[in-house]
Amino acid sequence: MPALNVEFSERELEDLRQIAKERGTSMKALVREAAAADIVRHRALQEGADVFRRFFAAHAEEFAAAFPDDEPPVKGEGRAA
Repeated sequence: MPALNVEFSERELEDLRQIAKERGTSMKALVREAAAADIVRHRALQEGADVFRRFFAAHAEEFAAAFPDDEPPVKGEGRAA
């Protein structure tokens, strides 16, 4: 199985030791669980952003009508220089 060496400050190591002790687990398991949880979170955020982009694109005209001040100016419109 591939491995990754990660460096921590002395303070971070002490915090990890304390948290692992409180949870009754090893430091290795604690760090692995944290990394795995972050991967899941990252994937969920990406999926949520994709869903939002598709929803926004499907309803772009409705958003434009509801929030006209937030629409970018059309070429040729706007202030004269």
